[in-house]
Amino acid sequence: MSELKYKRIMLKLSGEMLGGERGFGIEGSALQYVAREIAEVQKTGVEIAIVIGGGNIWRGARAAGWDMDRANADYMGMLATVINSLALQGILEAKYNVYSRVMTAIHMAELAEPYIRRKAIKHLSKGRVVIFAGGTGNPYFTTDTAASLRAREVSADVILKATKVDGIYDRDPEKHPDAVKFKELTYFDVISKKLNVMDATAITMCMESAIPIRVFKLSEQGSVMRAISGDAEGTLVH
Repeated sequence: MSELKYKRIMLKLSGEMLGGERGFGIEGSALQYVAREIAEVQKTGVEIAIVIGGGNIWRGARAAGWDMDRANADYMGMLATVINSLALQGILEAKYNVYSRVMTAIHMAELAEPYIRRKAIKHLSKGRVVIFAGGTGNPYFTTDTAASLRAREVSADVILKATKVDGIYDRDPEKHPDAVKFKELTYFDVISKKLNVMDATAITMCMESAIPIRVFKLSEQGSVMRAISGDAEGTLVH
């Protein structure tokens, strides 16, 4: 293992990661796998912030054909991220003895702490894993944008975007066996080529603050540890 490159990371997880093979709901083995990967990195002293999506429970876009107000659908998605965050916190603490805090953009004091930037930074500096839930607290914004925003606010060194694919390709590798994988890309490349790694708002925010993004495959053991080392895991956007 090469020397670790980052002191503070933002790990972006899709909700589907907790859904296992089905991709929906919460599967115990998938949840424990994700928690184990995080616990392994936490032991090295790297400070870990996390943003989880809610697509395994509810995705706001699903309501497009239901005549449901988009804002209302997005708020439902924010609540789904809180469920996922509490599930991850529960496993981290009960099974892996990793202290963590869930901080929400929407006030729900009985379940989690409200997001306060200075308090989040203090938790991170004390070695606690901080899980940001509720997106940005506003509809029409994705959890990718929330990850970029929080990464910028807490001065994360990198955003690690965990996916089911081992990097960024010019086309969907599951549909096109001849798809070409990129080792490195610029922020502008991602936007201009419409590679759909993260939405344009999230990419632009990272570009403005020069936060690199590493896209990698989480389903291989030790992948998060490799992503924060000198190993060339996945694709680097910078």
